[in-house]
Amino acid sequence: MLMRTDPFRELDRLAQQFMGTTGTWSRPSSMPMDAYREGDTYVIAVDLPGVTADAIDIDVERNALTIKAERRPLAHSDDVQMTISERPLGVFSRQVMLGDSLDAENIQAHYDAGVLTLRIPIAERAKPRKIAVTTADRDQKQIMG
Repeated sequence: MLMRTDPFRELDRLAQQFMGTTGTWSRPSSMPMDAYREGDTYVIAVDLPGVTADAIDIDVERNALTIKAERRPLAHSDDVQMTISERPLGVFSRQVMLGDSLDAENIQAHYDAGVLTLRIPIAERAKPRKIAVTTADRDQKQIMG
């Protein structure tokens, strides 16, 4: 189970659009993501266009998964005069709380075409399993648990 933990994300996004501000390491901007279950794995896809793989930082502490990324300005020569600048620069951050049923020790991360994909397996202890039931006449029956 994944839980969303950023209730003010949309308000921050609108304020940043209006004020023209971007994120810093002390006040990062948020990043859009999708999360879904695929078999015995939860998948999180985070949009990070224009971010290099070395500018992405992923941490897990207790049940909190934190993703930070920085979109840096392109290197321009001194004679370049910017006409339009709409792409946000700076630091982006997202935190997702992982349920106890997920295996935080075996998270896989892959970055391709501006999308960071995290695959979080469901812990073995959380998967359904069969339990043998014995009776007084020593017959065994299987019960789905």
